[in-house]
Amino acid sequence: MSRRHTLDDLLTLMAVLRDPDQGCPWDLGQDWDSIVPHTLEEAYEVADAIERRAWDELPGELGDLLFQVVYYSQFGAEEGRFDFHDVVDVLTAKMLRRHPHVFPDGTLASRRPPGVTAEEIERRQVHSRWEALKAEERAERAGDTHDSAAASVLDDVPRTLPALARAAKLSKRAARVGFDWPDARGVIAKIREELDEVEEALAAEDREHAAEEVGDLLFAVTNLARTLKADPEQRLRSTNAKFERRFRHVEAALAADGLTPAEAGLDAMERHWQAAKQTEARHMEANDNAIPGESRP
Repeated sequence: MSRRHTLDDLLTLMAVLRDPDQGCPWDLGQDWDSIVPHTLEEAYEVADAIERRAWDELPGELGDLLFQVVYYSQFGAEEGRFDFHDVVDVLTAKMLRRHPHVFPDGTLASRRPPGVTAEEIERRQVHSRWEALKAEERAERAGDTHDSAAASVLDDVPRTLPALARAAKLSKRAARVGFDWPDARGVIAKIREELDEVEEALAAEDREHAAEEVGDLLFAVTNLARTLKADPEQRLRSTNAKFERRFRHVEAALAADGLTPAEAGLDAMERHWQAAKQTEARHMEANDNAIPGESRP
């Protein structure tokens, strides 16, 4: 059996790929900015593999994502800024600081007293400490830029996140300091309010204002997802997959009749759409009955 490759092998591989004399022309042509789109794509591919439960694909996808970290670390090393080992050191130190309930002395060797479990530690205290530590880190970063007055609980929410994910993070940060509705009913009322404003703008034939209000509506719906402890990006990806699955059924059914969607018309498409929904419901019911003790969520 051949030797398994190690992390040091991966770091060596990257160094050679970027070697000016022996490296790969494509890799040598990359920089900080050109790699970012690949990083985002690889992160989405990891999420997709997990959601599809494609466990045989996941090691490869996680490797592709890790390779992005190695790439940035190589850029940092070439410019004398930092290297991969600095990344690991900073990450480990940060996690130790954020988990005093697991590592009480702030070292990897420290542990809770025997017989004390994480579940026995009051959740709110742990959460409060986590937020305090993150606030300290944000203040430190703001201080490093001589702009501590601008420190905010919204600091370090990445601007490059997908809009739904960033909306969820922004509202979650604000909620943690008390800026939130008391329950889901309050969010639903806000959604209705925003929908009314969309309708008013459309009635006034002000499409630009209507589009702006749609943004407010989406933000309110994102807050509802957060209140229900549902990830809006994940839920929308699931709905996208459901829509695609059903519409492909519509296309296939029409093709069997020798028709295209444009030729068939809306009534025929709606009929096949409902048939697709019924087929899915039957499959889900059959799966529930096939697995004793389990039920459809």
